[in-house]
Amino acid sequence: MLVTNHIRALLVCLMLLPAVARGEQSALEKAKGAFEKGEYAQAIEILKRAEGSEPNKGDVYILLARSYLELNEYDAAANSAEKAVAVDPKNSDYHRWLGEAYGAKAAHASMLSAYSLARKTQKEFEAAVQLDARNFDAQQDLIEYDCTAPGMVGGGEEKAQPLIEKLMAMDAAEGHYATGICRAQKKDYAAADAEFAKSLESKPKSAKRIYDIGDYFLQRKNAEKLAAVVAAGEELAPQDPRGKFYRGVALVLQNQRPADAEKLLRDYLQSAPMNSGYPRPWAAHYWLGRLQESRKNPAEAREEYQAALKLNGKYKPAQEALKHLGRD
Repeated sequence: MLVTNHIRALLVCLMLLPAVARGEQSALEKAKGAFEKGEYAQAIEILKRAEGSEPNKGDVYILLARSYLELNEYDAAANSAEKAVAVDPKNSDYHRWLGEAYGAKAAHASMLSAYSLARKTQKEFEAAVQLDARNFDAQQDLIEYDCTAPGMVGGGEEKAQPLIEKLMAMDAAEGHYATGICRAQKKDYAAADAEFAKSLESKPKSAKRIYDIGDYFLQRKNAEKLAAVVAAGEELAPQDPRGKFYRGVALVLQNQRPADAEKLLRDYLQSAPMNSGYPRPWAAHYWLGRLQESRKNPAEAREEYQAALKLNGKYKPAQEALKHLGRD
């Protein structure tokens, strides 16, 4: 009987342990899983329910902000990020995401509101960098702001240059990337091409940065450089599905190995998370349409462009491609 009582007492204690200690997923972990699947409304629902009980409140608010950003709900994103910063004002990443939220809100605001929001955006990026100089995403955000924004809202390339020099000393790949962003903003594409190539040669430490460079070379329709992006990405993160997308696009641009290109793009559609850090599925359908056009299959191309527009009715490349098919 004594042993039984001890066991019963132990079981009661175990039941009182937090869910995390028992190996169960916390609400935050569940929400992260939903976020990675592109289920943003579900992530928000989980986080809102957990808001009062989850101990990591700052992380809850930031994931809420990111989920709202994915859904283009900019006011809610800014409000959530503000709450995260209030919970932990010393967290560099919280300030960075608040800057992202203000920036997105500014881009969709009236001109009068956009000025004050732009200033807030810059202030948050500056706070993020001051708190952690090695928060390279925040560094890139601040440098891009300075290279892009007019002087009336605190921007200016002359402000970006000392930041780039400090960044170059810390990490050459990040420094060359930042320089490339500034040169691209000034439409000096030859210099931007060279800087992004140097960034790849300097071996970026994050797959995100490598595939950010991929986005640039995709816009430039530079298949050779896209192949270099994929090589760098696969070396650093061989399981990252983005390599399939960019390699498939490079093959379409080169008009080579169409069967391989199609398999890569369709595999990407099956494996990629549905979030803004990855090429969107409608972009993959667009490039599959381009591939079908190169194969002289207009009906199949039209299906792919329509699939792209079903996912995003405002996707201009697919709209233009359908118009072009209609003229043929």
